[in-house]
Amino acid sequence: MSTDKNRATAAAILPLVGGPDNIGSIAHCMTRLRIALHDRSLVDDAALRALPAVLGVVEDDTYQIVLGPGTVARVTPEFEALVERGRSAGRPPGTAVAAVTAEELAAQGAALKQAQKARNSTPVKLFLRRIANVFVPLIPALIGCGIIAGLNGVLLNTGWLPAVVPALAAIASGFMSLIPVFVGYNTAKEFGGTPILGGAVAAVIVFPGVAKIDAFGQHLSPGQGGVLGALAAAFLAVRVEKLCRRWVPESVDALVTPTVTVLVSGLVTIFGLMFLAGEVSTAIGSFATWLLATGGAFAGLVLGGLFLPLVMLGLHQALIPIHTTLIEQTGHTALLPILAMAGAGQVGAALAVYCRLPRNRSLRTTIRSALPAGFLGVGEPLIYGVSLPLGRPFVTACVGGAAGGAFVGLCNQLGVAFGATAIGPSGWALFPLLDGPSGMGLNLAIYAGGLVVGYLVGFAVTYFFGFTRQMLTELNADQEPIPATAPPATEPAMA
Repeated sequence: MSTDKNRATAAAILPLVGGPDNIGSIAHCMTRLRIALHDRSLVDDAALRALPAVLGVVEDDTYQIVLGPGTVARVTPEFEALVERGRSAGRPPGTAVAAVTAEELAAQGAALKQAQKARNSTPVKLFLRRIANVFVPLIPALIGCGIIAGLNGVLLNTGWLPAVVPALAAIASGFMSLIPVFVGYNTAKEFGGTPILGGAVAAVIVFPGVAKIDAFGQHLSPGQGGVLGALAAAFLAVRVEKLCRRWVPESVDALVTPTVTVLVSGLVTIFGLMFLAGEVSTAIGSFATWLLATGGAFAGLVLGGLFLPLVMLGLHQALIPIHTTLIEQTGHTALLPILAMAGAGQVGAALAVYCRLPRNRSLRTTIRSALPAGFLGVGEPLIYGVSLPLGRPFVTACVGGAAGGAFVGLCNQLGVAFGATAIGPSGWALFPLLDGPSGMGLNLAIYAGGLVVGYLVGFAVTYFFGFTRQMLTELNADQEPIPATAPPATEPAMA
């Protein structure tokens, strides 16, 4: 039955994005089906948003349909199968055929793509997006291993099933011990190199034998430099490989290029990058610990209040390597529970809008449908369908996030430090991933308290200050839903 539902969702989406011939590529992340389109004008945005399974749409370098965690991973294979079947059998009945030639279609698509890039892309955002593309595919494994690690901690503390504890520890730690290899593989893939060469160079970082090597007057440690070292090593490997492809004769390319790439990049990694990246990683961990220990309340206020704007600008992607580095060092990232408070402020603001506009049935319907996803940390439907188009409620939602962040930060400052063992989930979905030395019960209580503070402050500030009299007059009537005008944004997981 579930398979039929996912297939039906995919079948409903396909004609609304122009049919199989309009699809260039298909991928998905934590919450979104990402589609590269040949012709943007063939997409029916309004009909897509009206589908029950669709939580919203976002335009970026790809067309992104928000389906929510879990659902997107099940709908995407069905969608891919329908596209493949439609291409092999011709256009399915009912799919509109654009009355343009192939040349016109290509020119139109190129113009749309160029306009979109010019409007939304800056060098910094493009670079951060590529860095995010390295880590996003790793999130499912981070989540799974993080939850297993949490379960193992519970068993260890309670003394239950002692024979299972070592096995769960191995399962939870195996991926994390090799994460630089996966980062190296994805980095080379993202920046145009041979993925396996990127993974091979990054594997040097976790190889136990590096402990016998001296660099900068000290013995190296396996894993030194972590994911930052792997990023740098694989990026260097891509540059070396491209130089080799340009200068090495084709007759010996298969032998010389991989050898030179791994040798040169490996030596630079061992005698430079591992040490430098290790110093940077240590500094990041020390700074995060110091920040929350000495200025936790203020730091939480700033981080919780500014995270939604950072997500909208795409700048939150710079935090992904930091989160991963902290997880490598301490087993959890203390920043994520604070940043998750931004979503709590958003939920509180949406509830206030619901109460302040009792006669706007269409907007209230949008809020009712989006709230379950909002409680689970999927913020796009509420951001782009409610608070952002209204203006003021978006600002008051940030105030709620700041209050929740200040509460969690204050508890860190008072000595109750905890974090999330994985990145990606937010809201209520983050509860199973919480970990820290103070014990699971206290961690859960503080995080829940932060959510409640975010909900209440976001609600109160929006209720009393989120509307002008003119806004209330214009909006407090039955009307069409406010359009979800989504500016450039990236995966707002953790929002």
